Amino acid sequence: MSEERQSPPFQSLGRRLKTIRQKLHESVADVSGAVEIDENTLQRIELGSERPTEDILMLLINHFGMREDEAASLWQLAGYDRPHQHETDEDMNGKAAVFLMTVDPRIIYTDGIQITANKNGVVMTFSQSSGTPNPLATARVGMSREQAYNVLRILQQTLQHSEPRQLPTSTDQDQ
Repeated sequence: MSEERQSPPFQSLGRRLKTIRQKLHESVADVSGAVEIDENTLQRIELGSERPTEDILMLLINHFGMREDEAASLWQLAGYDRPHQHETDEDMNGKAAVFLMTVDPRIIYTDGIQITANKNGVVMTFSQSSGTPNPLATARVGMSREQAYNVLRILQQTLQHSEPRQLPTSTDQDQ
């Protein structure tokens, strides 16, 4: 009986991502830092032995500034063109699930932020303490450096013009 060596399951996707990275003259460290994943994880993705999560693939697509048709092709190579399959308890491998309810479902409240920047842009990871040693990421926002400067300027202006109002004290009301 001869052993057939199977190619990694996502080899085409990995090759494509590696080619794009190399054409942009970026190192594994540059890209992994920009999308905030471990260098070894990016290398496994590029080898095709690991499929990036939908979030990581979206971050890679945004980081590389890909056109919609190119992005759709990568999405398909990753197998995300098929309907989502729900994880069963066995798929969870004992991982704890955490659900957060916010006061206003349209607003995600955070108490932490981590910001990374490189020559291509900025990624802000907002987090919330969850009672565990590692905060839970609630949102990740990526943008160009130019947009980041605009956000900073607008945030400063907004904070300067919206000082918190002081509630009247009980002695103010008595007069």
